[in-house]
Amino acid sequence: MQTSNLLNISKFVAPEVIFGFGALSQIGESAVRLGMKKAFLVSDQGVIEAGWAEKAIEYLKEVGIDSNIWCGLTTNPKDCEVAEGARLYLASDCNGIIAVGGGSPIDVAKAIAILATNGGQIKDYEGVNKISSPLPPMVIVPTTGGSGAEVSQFSMIVEKARQVKMAIISKSLVPDIAIVDPLTLQTKSARLTAATGVDALSHAIEAYVSLAATPLTDVHALSAIQLVSANLRESVACRTNLEAKSAMAMASLQAGLAFSNAILGATHAMTHQVDGLLDLHHGETNGILLPYVMEFNLISCVNKFANIAAALGVQTAGLSKWKAAEKGISSVRRFFRDIGIPERLSQVGMKEEHVQKLSLNALKDACLVTNPRDAGAEEIEALYLRAL
Repeated sequence: MQTSNLLNISKFVAPEVIFGFGALSQIGESAVRLGMKKAFLVSDQGVIEAGWAEKAIEYLKEVGIDSNIWCGLTTNPKDCEVAEGARLYLASDCNGIIAVGGGSPIDVAKAIAILATNGGQIKDYEGVNKISSPLPPMVIVPTTGGSGAEVSQFSMIVEKARQVKMAIISKSLVPDIAIVDPLTLQTKSARLTAATGVDALSHAIEAYVSLAATPLTDVHALSAIQLVSANLRESVACRTNLEAKSAMAMASLQAGLAFSNAILGATHAMTHQVDGLLDLHHGETNGILLPYVMEFNLISCVNKFANIAAALGVQTAGLSKWKAAEKGISSVRRFFRDIGIPERLSQVGMKEEHVQKLSLNALKDACLVTNPRDAGAEEIEALYLRAL
């Protein structure tokens, strides 16, 4: 299936990217180029306390752009938070949206943009390509080095009534400008650094084996795998290791470009459900489930899993493709153990009684469509139980 994509027409969508130490200083000039007069700045309390939102506001002021800052969101942001943010945006006289933060503020900023010009409720846009009207201009500044949301066509929002994390997918959600400043990664805790780095790795691995992968996505996915493998441990160990921070910022960016265009797989389809129910950190949940899904998917694309092993730094010389792939999966488990990722879903509060509901919800997730191996309710249930 993957090789047939070489013969097909494919699209690769990406925003303008500004990358490097001190790149945050470009936020004002970027907003001016997009015609912003007043910006609605979405962030969260942790980013505000770290000083990054204030710096962004200062740079906007330097070019004469006023801003309203809003941080009324939580981890795994909810539909009601999006509705409130959209209401405030429409009442603010702002004509552009800026996000400074991790995946949660970025996802909310995109969702606010949808409602600002398309109306309705955010649940109306769950699924693929349901946005019909152009969105306000968006500038995104990631601060966690993991979500890749600054370049993706995804927004992930929890519908509280169903306790489901909705995947909203549209090329309209690709921001106009992404500003990636590795300096922002210095203010993260070791646990958040680990979890977001695991998120980047899971994006890269799932994008690489996705049924929608192309040569353009493969090159970014493999590079991201190499960068995470070589640098995440060091980034977790030391906040001021700028070489590791820069590498992880690039890994997140490249993994984002890969999964935005190749979509994902069963790991994310399953993780979204657990996060929506239990309000967990997305990266940690991915870290628990990814090795089990890799084992499940192995028979569908053993060559690609052998390539993943090599990108992870596994010595594969003289090994069969199958043995190399198995060593790659084992190295992922060891890697996650080294940086403190939980190994079982039961450690983060999931119970066997949750499995049936989560499995049925996972079957409806758009990410499952591009998983390289067919998976029905029975297979998804078995994977949850293995990881429990």
